[in-house]
Amino acid sequence: MRILSIAASLLLALPTVALAAGPKVGQMAPNAQFETIKHERFDLASLRGQVVVINFWATWCGPCRQELPLLDSYYRAQKQHGLVVLAATTEDSVREYDLRKLFAALAITPLHRLRGPYAPMQAVPTNFVIDRDGVLRYAKAGAFTLDELNDLLVPLLRATPAAATTTAAGFGAAGSRPAAVIGKSSKLSR
Repeated sequence: MRILSIAASLLLALPTVALAAGPKVGQMAPNAQFETIKHERFDLASLRGQVVVINFWATWCGPCRQELPLLDSYYRAQKQHGLVVLAATTEDSVREYDLRKLFAALAITPLHRLRGPYAPMQAVPTNFVIDRDGVLRYAKAGAFTLDELNDLLVPLLRATPAAATTTAAGFGAAGSRPAAVIGKSSKLSR
């Protein structure tokens, strides 16, 4: 009976142990390695000084099909302020050939491979947001709305990093103007 009790305790502790190694909001974001569909390689640490959104999506996911164009439009409007959006599709969602065609029309960075502790949570879309200092500020399943993007990202984009900013080539740089709230009319407003 005592052995069963110990075994049950260990089984209950396993999910807690597994979660302890993953990303936690309010703590430094664990590093990850990325490879784009163009086979460019970089890691999360190289994006320090920028605000990073890691988005997990799937073609079969209705909310993902609405969120991906929203993230792309938001990125286009805010990239000069230091926003980076990385889009990772689920394993079996789309063939790479079709992925290349889709992302030919989008400006956000499509990932071919992601190595690290980031993965879809209970559902897709799942988003992780890392601030300029490398702290995980958001981790949640569910699609963003425009208001949620503004509420979450504009303060992070306006913030000055505590450490010296280093910019990864090809992924935008923090601009000298503060980030603006994106209005429903898709125009910048202050």
